[in-house]
Amino acid sequence: MKTVAVVLAAGKGVRMKSDIPKVSHVIFGKQMVVWVLEAIKSLNIEKVFVVVGYKAEMVREECKGFDAAFIEQREQLGTGHAVMQTAPFIREATVLILPGDMPLIKPETLRRLIESHTSKNASATVLTAALENPFSYGRIIRSADGQISKIVEQKDATAPELSVNEVNSGAYCFNSKDLFSALEKVRPDNVQKEYYLTDVIGILKGEGLPVYAYKAEDPGEIVGINTIEELKKLELRGMPH
Repeated sequence: MKTVAVVLAAGKGVRMKSDIPKVSHVIFGKQMVVWVLEAIKSLNIEKVFVVVGYKAEMVREECKGFDAAFIEQREQLGTGHAVMQTAPFIREATVLILPGDMPLIKPETLRRLIESHTSKNASATVLTAALENPFSYGRIIRSADGQISKIVEQKDATAPELSVNEVNSGAYCFNSKDLFSALEKVRPDNVQKEYYLTDVIGILKGEGLPVYAYKAEDPGEIVGINTIEELKKLELRGMPH
């Protein structure tokens, strides 16, 4: 089965407190979304889709050096809604989904994620990592057989769930048919009134489909950036090798 990639780059990133799209902020000399596209470039990916929204033209311009198709999310109604915009363009594929604000992700980690997903014939595989301080990240709750039973957001987690240090990176592999079938069942029943991609995991599990995790060896790779302070802190640490 062919592999396609979807990069989520539509959000403003309110916590950045900036008029620049979140993924357009520069770290280590390049926009965050450019680092993500570079990581994908060396993989055997048939097609790359970039979902744009806020200041779409600016993001398109930054990504013009890559052979990517741009899909506009006119209303920013969450990650699930963003992915749904790609449904008319994707047929029978393994779908790699990445947030556009994960600048440290390495190609080798993405390659292993895809290999793990396809070798297990999974419906979904979540890229996870074990963090010393998992605060604010969704926790990965596994069943006895090692599969994922659910992803619990920080604000919804019980005390035992909060003690789990394996977290959701926001990067995934999906079987396209299962992904888009489940997305049609996602409802915006949350405070933000948004369609969450994470809800797909629970829907697939509820249907008895196999959902696995692939744990990144280097947890530093999955770091997302939500504020200017976090960006500056990362730059001060220096470019990882």
